[in-house]
Amino acid sequence: MRIETCYFCSSKIYPGHGIQFVRNDCKIFKFCRSKCHAAFKKKKNPRKVKWTKAYRKTVGKELAIDPSFEFEKRRHLPIKYSRDTYTKAIEAMKKVETIRQKRQGAYIMQRLRKGRELEQERDVKEVQRDLALIRSPAAGLKERQGQQMAEDYKESESENEDQMEGIVEDGGEVIL
Repeated sequence: MRIETCYFCSSKIYPGHGIQFVRNDCKIFKFCRSKCHAAFKKKKNPRKVKWTKAYRKTVGKELAIDPSFEFEKRRHLPIKYSRDTYTKAIEAMKKVETIRQKRQGAYIMQRLRKGRELEQERDVKEVQRDLALIRSPAAGLKERQGQQMAEDYKESESENEDQMEGIVEDGGEVIL
């Protein structure tokens, strides 16, 4: 049994499911559900409908270019299978699917990482812009008082040094 893909949304159609539409020129369109069939009849473009795979690929939300997609192409050449080649083909298909899933996951994580960085930058800018709303006026009061006392102490210390220099210059003795 063959698993087909929906003409409109590109999802899988399992045997016994979906709708098949045959046009006058004998072109066959297969749809997974009536939602896709109705959108096709309304002449909707799948690349502009947000829930389709075509839209996700055009916008860049899904991996569009990958060598593993080459294996999915239909080949209309009849091939005689032996049991060995059949089992090898199935094993290869499983490996290709795991590789595709890993690449898709890495692509999604890369997209999410960019979004997180942008969100963090936006948050930092918002906090800097509205800092007065977050920080109370008395928040740095103790720090400012400590800095003021340190400055006063430095000034008084420098005055004492200036006085000591004056005494030394006059030739007076300093007794401790």
